[in-house]
Amino acid sequence: MAKTSLDKSVKRRERSERLQPKADSELMARLRALERAQRPLDPGASRRKRLRGEVVAASERFLRKIDTAKAFEESENKGERLLSHPISEEGIPLETAIELLENDVFLPGGQPASGGYLAYIPGGGLYHSALGDFMAAVTNKYSGLFFAGPGAVRMENMLVRWAADLVGYPASASGHISSGGSIANLVAITTARDAHGLKGAEFATTVVYLTSQAHHSIDKALRIAGLAEVQVRHVPIDGHYRMRTDALAEMIAADRTQGLRPWLIIAAGGTTDTGAIDPLDEIATIAQRERCWFHVDAAYGGFFLLTEEGKAKLKGIERSDSAVLDPHKSLFLPYGAGMVVVRDAAPLIASQHYSGSYMQDALCEAGDISPSDVSPELTKHFRALRMWLPLILVGTRPFRAALEEKLLLARYFYEEVQKLGFEVGPPPDLTVVTYRWEPPGATTEEVDRMNQAIVDGTRHDGRVFLSSTMLDGRFTLRMVALHFRTHLRTIQLALRVLREQAEAFTE
Repeated sequence: MAKTSLDKSVKRRERSERLQPKADSELMARLRALERAQRPLDPGASRRKRLRGEVVAASERFLRKIDTAKAFEESENKGERLLSHPISEEGIPLETAIELLENDVFLPGGQPASGGYLAYIPGGGLYHSALGDFMAAVTNKYSGLFFAGPGAVRMENMLVRWAADLVGYPASASGHISSGGSIANLVAITTARDAHGLKGAEFATTVVYLTSQAHHSIDKALRIAGLAEVQVRHVPIDGHYRMRTDALAEMIAADRTQGLRPWLIIAAGGTTDTGAIDPLDEIATIAQRERCWFHVDAAYGGFFLLTEEGKAKLKGIERSDSAVLDPHKSLFLPYGAGMVVVRDAAPLIASQHYSGSYMQDALCEAGDISPSDVSPELTKHFRALRMWLPLILVGTRPFRAALEEKLLLARYFYEEVQKLGFEVGPPPDLTVVTYRWEPPGATTEEVDRMNQAIVDGTRHDGRVFLSSTMLDGRFTLRMVALHFRTHLRTIQLALRVLREQAEAFTE
C-alpha cells in the first residue's frame, strides 16, 4: 500500500513538471534582481523602528513648541528649498528629509495646529486622529465596500448614524464621510436634483434659493452637478446676516406665478463670514409647504449640536432633507473629513450607486450600505478611523466642553474688543466675531486701509493669526475661536496684539 502511494505521488509530480513550461533562466534572474531592487519599499523591523523613531521625534519637537510657536510665520523662501531636492532615482537621507519638513513645510505660513490660529475656519489636528490615520495607512484597509472591509464600513456607518442622531434624522437616514464640505455639498445637491427628477432641458426654469452668505462651494457644486443654468435666487438677509423667511416666501410665490419651478432651498448652519445661523425651523416650514428639498450647510456649526445652546440655535435642522457637518471643523479632526447625512437613504442610493462587472463578487454578499453606494467615491481612504478613535477613547464630554468654551470665548472677545475702540458686527451666533477699526471722521477708503494694515500687522507679528472679509462692501476683520487649543489666554493675547496694532492710528 505504501509503495503504491509513493508511486502515485512520483507520477503526479512528473506529470506536473511536464505540464509546466521550463523557466527561462534570464527571466528568473531578472525577477530576482527586481525583487532585490524593490526591498526598500518594505523595510524590516529595525528599519521601521528607526523611521518611526525619527518621525515621532519630529512630531514631538513640533508639539512641544506648539503653545509658544507663531500662528503665522513669515518666510522669505516659502519652502523653496524643497525644490533643491527633486524626486530622483536615488533617495536622500532620512535626516535630510526630516530637516526639510521641519523648516520648509511645517514652519512657514499659517499654523492650523496652533491655538492662535483664529483665521478662516481652522481644522483641528487631534493627536488621537493622527494615530488613527497612521493605523489606517499601515493596514491600508479598504473602506469603500462592505464585502472588502466589513469592519471599516460598519465603523463609518456607525459614525454616520451617530451624526444623523445628532441632527435628529429618523432610522432611514444614511450618508458617508467625505474629504470635506465641498464634496459633501455636491452629494447633497446631486441627490436633491435626482430626487426631483430634474432633466437638462428643465434646468433653466428651475429655481434654487440661498443667501449671499452661502459658502462658495455651493455655487461650485451646482456647476459641477450640471446645474449652471438653474435660476439662483439670493434671498435678502437681515441685520444679523440671516435669511429673511418673509422674503423667501415672497420670492417662491413670485417664481411660481412666472411658471418657474422652485425645488431647492439651501440654508446655513453657521456661515463662514459671520457664523450666522439661518432660521432653520421657519425655512423648513416653507420648504415643506412648497415641496422643495431643504438642505442645511452646517459644515462649520453642525457639531455644536453636542451643546444645549447649539441645539437651540440649530432648531429645525431635524426637518431638513440633507445636512453637511465637517468633523475637521467643529469636531477638531485634521483636514480631510466632511460628512453628509440624508434623511432618507433611498434617494441617496438612487443618485450615487453604480457598479461594474468586475465587482460581481462584492455584490453577492449582503451587509451594511457601502460608502461607494452613497458617494462618488469608489476608492476610499479609511477616514472613519480618524474620527472613531478619539470619540471612542475619550467620549463626547470633552468635545462638548471644548465647544461650550469656544462659544464663551467668542462672547468674551466680542465684549472686550469694543473696549479697545473697535466697532463690532452682530453678537456671534457661534464663534465668529466680526469687527472693524472705524475712527470718527475717516472716509470709507481710509478705514479700509487702516483695517488692512491691522490684519497685515497681526500676520507679520505672528503670535496670532487673524483674517478679514468683505461685508456690505466694507473691509471687515474677523476672529474665529474654534481650535481645541484656543483658550482664554489665547483670546487675551489676540486682544493685546490688536491693541498694539490700533495704537499706530491713535498716536
